[in-house]
Amino acid sequence: MQDKKRIDELRLILNQHNINYYVYDNPTISDYEYDQLLKKLQNLEDKNPDCFSPDSPTQRVGGMPLTSFKTITHRLPMQSLANAMNDDEIIHFDKQIKKFLKLNDEISYIAEPKLDGLAVELVYENGSLVYGSTRGDGFIGEDITHNLKTIKSIPLVITDDNPPSLLEVRGEVFINKVDFKNLNEERTANNEPLFANPRNCAAGSLRQLDPKVTENRPLRIFCYAPGKIIGKQFISQIQFLNQLPKWGFPVNPYIEEGNGTSFLIDYYMRAESLRTKINYDIDGVVFKVNSYKYQSELGIRSKSPRWAIAGKLKAEQATTKIKNIIISVGRTGALTPVAQLEPVNIGGVIVSNATLHNQDEINRKDIRINDTVLVQRAGDVIPEVVKVILEKRVLKSNVFVIPDECPICFSKASKSKDEAVLRCHNLYCPAKLKGSLQHFVSKNCMNIDGLGIKIIELLIKNKLINNISDIFYLNQDNLSHLEGMGEKSANNIIKSIENSKTTSMAQFLFGLGIRHVGQNASKILEKNFKSNFDSLVKSTKEELVNIHEIGEVMADSIISYFSNQLNIEIINKCFLAGLKFSNVNEIRQSVITGKTFVFTGNLGDLKRSDAIKLIELYGAKKSSSISSKTDFLIAGEKSGSKLDKAKKLGVKILDAQEFMDLINSLK
Repeated sequence: MQDKKRIDELRLILNQHNINYYVYDNPTISDYEYDQLLKKLQNLEDKNPDCFSPDSPTQRVGGMPLTSFKTITHRLPMQSLANAMNDDEIIHFDKQIKKFLKLNDEISYIAEPKLDGLAVELVYENGSLVYGSTRGDGFIGEDITHNLKTIKSIPLVITDDNPPSLLEVRGEVFINKVDFKNLNEERTANNEPLFANPRNCAAGSLRQLDPKVTENRPLRIFCYAPGKIIGKQFISQIQFLNQLPKWGFPVNPYIEEGNGTSFLIDYYMRAESLRTKINYDIDGVVFKVNSYKYQSELGIRSKSPRWAIAGKLKAEQATTKIKNIIISVGRTGALTPVAQLEPVNIGGVIVSNATLHNQDEINRKDIRINDTVLVQRAGDVIPEVVKVILEKRVLKSNVFVIPDECPICFSKASKSKDEAVLRCHNLYCPAKLKGSLQHFVSKNCMNIDGLGIKIIELLIKNKLINNISDIFYLNQDNLSHLEGMGEKSANNIIKSIENSKTTSMAQFLFGLGIRHVGQNASKILEKNFKSNFDSLVKSTKEELVNIHEIGEVMADSIISYFSNQLNIEIINKCFLAGLKFSNVNEIRQSVITGKTFVFTGNLGDLKRSDAIKLIELYGAKKSSSISSKTDFLIAGEKSGSKLDKAKKLGVKILDAQEFMDLINSLK
């Protein structure tokens, strides 16, 4: 009886923490504390199988992979929207609304950003999620319930003592820019194919037959519209939107209510600048008549409702010409084709290169040298070729085939059956060595200042380093004799190398560049093995796959890496040179636990990376933008617009010294 009470209590607590984090952007506990609570709940549920509930936070991922998707028919069609390409068409939309309704007064509208994601429908019966589906053709979608349940921002139960007997909620699943960038960086580190853009990644993630794959993708959702509802009445869109957060659904914070064409045009104009500031892709805005009574009177056309329209924004695309295709070799030997372009301005950035990913992608799009192509760039995403303009193709162009020879060391390149990437398998390939060294010294790994690509190339050229361990045996004399290297610069690098010898197991592990082991996985392994590297080296596949988020592919890769005697010798040389791990710090509870910090400007001697580590130690998090949810702005010299916005919003502002005083007061 006591266990059941605690299980119910933990479920309520965890559901509320999800709402705090995803709906209100105001977490009150750290990720670590959340994971500990979830683990306690899982242990109690395992001991009490009679207390099983499909609505439990522990049931977000489970079951065997599907063999195919079932289809689901929407009770109400999920229609697409007509487009407005400029101000005149938006004004015409308003005129047609008033004409149809025979009104002279200004119409109340809801305006919202149009996310570039994937539309889904969530269906709840008596407050519990029963299934979810894609939009599909608007009438029939695919049942992706098992994948939608992995998204923590989607409530499994709605917070209402008297929920509607039927509630259909529609929303857009997306991946924000920072999460997408981190995901692709991790895939680069693991030598996995990169995702082309956040939308494709989100769509592909939701169509995985194995929910464990989806769980590891940083999917989010904003909900924006009802389907069929039984047991609750709403008179307007704004009333429905205001209710959604109370039920635990995230709603876009940039949704606004206003009247008439002046409001529509003003919002449309502001959306272009909003697009550059927010942390996710939008390709337009959506305007809806606010009143459900008016929506009903206006009705629908064959494909779209009369009461809504999408205002499209300028595409971040341009046409240019492929001058050449070169092959880049990564640290794991992956041969990646890169299109060299006639420079073109896309979204204010001059683009001269675009990734072509692999031979399959080149074949699918039939990309050739001298082709005129449409190139796309969105935010920080690597520019890519969207399609070839075939009408402008030159005569007698040749199909491009990636050579099966490494362009750097001329060794034979080949690919395995389970991937599309050609690889150079020469252990001593200079490109692989250069890439592995760059990765090892990078900020998220060993963080060795001063060892940039040019210095690394000189060290390789002068045969001073042949693997990562050689870095720890460099001395002042080695470096000061390099071309263009002064005594002071050499001394600074040696100091940085010495400082790097005290690091975390996660940073060192990530720096080794083990395939499929990214930054997040390295932290998970560090936590599970408690910084005992020898235990990790000797671990079995069974031990590894029993760790949450460590799958069979990753486990096989780890075992294969540590089974290679050369790798073990290199690692041992690192430890002999003085490498040691600092203790894994548990989250320290304090007044800043769960708070959000933004850093801007020049903070002097305080490195931003060090400041972030300090706040994470106390369970706080770093954000890149100022909002009403920001608790502290740490502002240095030349802080700019973030400082102005923080003042307007009443955010607490500290300089670097005041920040350190705050941190020191917590100790």
